[in-house]
Amino acid sequence: MSGYFEILAILTCAVFVVWMFRRLKLPAILAYLVAGMIVGQHGLDIANEQVDYDHFAELGIVFLLFTLGLEFSLPRLMAMRHLVVSVGSLQVGISLLVFLVAGLFFGLSFSAAFVVGSILALSSTAIVIRQLSESGAMKRKSGQLSVAILLFQDVAVVPLLIIIPMLAMDSQISLLWALMLAMVKGVVVVALLLLIGKWLLPKVFNIIAQVRTDELFVLTTLLVTLLAAAFTQWFGLSMALGAFLAGMMLGESEYKHQLEADIRPYRDILLGLFFITVGMKLDVSLLVSKPFSLLSLMICFMLVKVMVIKTLAVKAGEASKDAWASGFMLAQMGEFGFVLIALASQTQVLPLDVASMLLGAGVISMAITPFMINNARSWALFLSREKSADSLDLSQLPENKVLENHVIICGFGRVGQTVSRFLKQDEIDFVAIDVDPLRTQKAREAGEKVLFGSSRQTELLNAAYLSKAKLVVIAFGNDKQSIEVIQKVRSMNTEVPILVRTRNDDQLNALQEAGANEVVPESLEGSLMLVSQVLSLSGVPFSRIMRRVQKERKNHYNHLHGFFQGEQTDMSPESIDRIEFAHAILINNNSYARGKTLQSLALEQRRVYIVALHRDDVETESPSLDTILQNQDTLVVRGKPRRVERVERYLQEGG
Repeated sequence: MSGYFEILAILTCAVFVVWMFRRLKLPAILAYLVAGMIVGQHGLDIANEQVDYDHFAELGIVFLLFTLGLEFSLPRLMAMRHLVVSVGSLQVGISLLVFLVAGLFFGLSFSAAFVVGSILALSSTAIVIRQLSESGAMKRKSGQLSVAILLFQDVAVVPLLIIIPMLAMDSQISLLWALMLAMVKGVVVVALLLLIGKWLLPKVFNIIAQVRTDELFVLTTLLVTLLAAAFTQWFGLSMALGAFLAGMMLGESEYKHQLEADIRPYRDILLGLFFITVGMKLDVSLLVSKPFSLLSLMICFMLVKVMVIKTLAVKAGEASKDAWASGFMLAQMGEFGFVLIALASQTQVLPLDVASMLLGAGVISMAITPFMINNARSWALFLSREKSADSLDLSQLPENKVLENHVIICGFGRVGQTVSRFLKQDEIDFVAIDVDPLRTQKAREAGEKVLFGSSRQTELLNAAYLSKAKLVVIAFGNDKQSIEVIQKVRSMNTEVPILVRTRNDDQLNALQEAGANEVVPESLEGSLMLVSQVLSLSGVPFSRIMRRVQKERKNHYNHLHGFFQGEQTDMSPESIDRIEFAHAILINNNSYARGKTLQSLALEQRRVYIVALHRDDVETESPSLDTILQNQDTLVVRGKPRRVERVERYLQEGG
């Protein structure tokens, strides 16, 4: 079959399987793995040029690490360096040693046992980072711990790629020399990329941004990512390491959000291709012939990794629930493990039957990883016997958090967030539902009660306790979707009042016929009108409502500025200087701001304003300037994007 028809067949299979899995509410990653099994050499044997696909699929990992670098800038990495160095290094070392001893016990040679230990000690950066991003847990404590360990694992791949071919040699001197050379090259390459990224890349993107051409900006982003990856590969290091360093340096610039938006489509498509190539490698006949051995191997190495990570994290001072959760998240085998399997098989260090078993166990462990990550928090709370301090890590509100006489906000964009802020001022409980994963993540980081998903889903409306709600506010402004939500709400609760925001009055009759009690138009005054209706139906006296609205006008609509950005937020160079964002900043033990008062930090002089302070699940709006910041405080600020980023660096490292 020609290459064109191979690609066409793979895309057709991927589209159908992903569509089917998403309809069944199953993870897309699992769909890609199944699609790979179908088209691979052990399935329909459609894709027989495996090496070519692997090269393209590796770019998915490159772009993933680039976006990870954008998210984790150098000051933030320095703040979490103790986790990267201590927990990350010990996890790789201890896991490798345990699996090496187990390999020797089962009769493998030292070289083969070392390779097995190296493969099983690594976890999947691609799957874990993607799932953490989608679930909104990236910057939570368990997410930070997981990312810190993954970062060290990615660095550890570099010496492993050099050691494994050397294991086929008899000379120990050549192995030692190769390791020393790799260390020197690594230091030189990292130093060069950090210098280039700090002094050259911001100037390049300033020049490109002045042209105001979206295509050129996208091309430059792709070029920078691939050049950094090629640079590290040229020195014999990992391509992903170069992309990560480039992203980390550009994460310091004002173009961070635009860069992330530009690279996301390429990253997602190529990551899908990567998971398809992983599925291609799985021999289904192996599952049938040796199911007990395969499952035993997978369960054993996953349990070992969970216990090692949990123990090390607790020793490092992390909470038991976060340690357990991180262990569950990182229990699988990683994508670099497949690279090491191929390399060890080519150099004949690893027997083919052992390689096949590792391949099968690895693919299955990766396939169940989305399920494990989604349930990691609840399992961790059960094992640690701690109460959840952050119930919104779960896909639904926990059963013991029963809401009553609350407001449900459908859509947590600009208007939805405005409504929530006025509700909080009068201590009216609410829960929001939003389909934007980025907005949901950032809102959860600031302590908001937001469920991810469509407001038309019965399960989510039940999770938001629709039967006990006093009011439903539909705030996303799409009339067609609003009608569908109204009909769904009315089918579940015929009595609850429904308030709808619409862009104009074209569909006013249709919305009212569907069951809406009130319909409010859009604009700043429209937002205030909606808030007054919400407060009135929530039982707030009318005189107090009018005072609030008048105060808001007098304060130049202060509560209508500074919002969590979402995937659809306009981040173009023309609008970036006109908008204000709300942003949550986590203070930890290594932060410069810890132990200092808000007054001494003088954030208003930097034209960034404090919205709220979250401490021990308690939100303080406009906290006193005498407040002293403590470890694990979350400070919510608002301001223009570049000013907010500068303030975050200031709070983390000072200066």
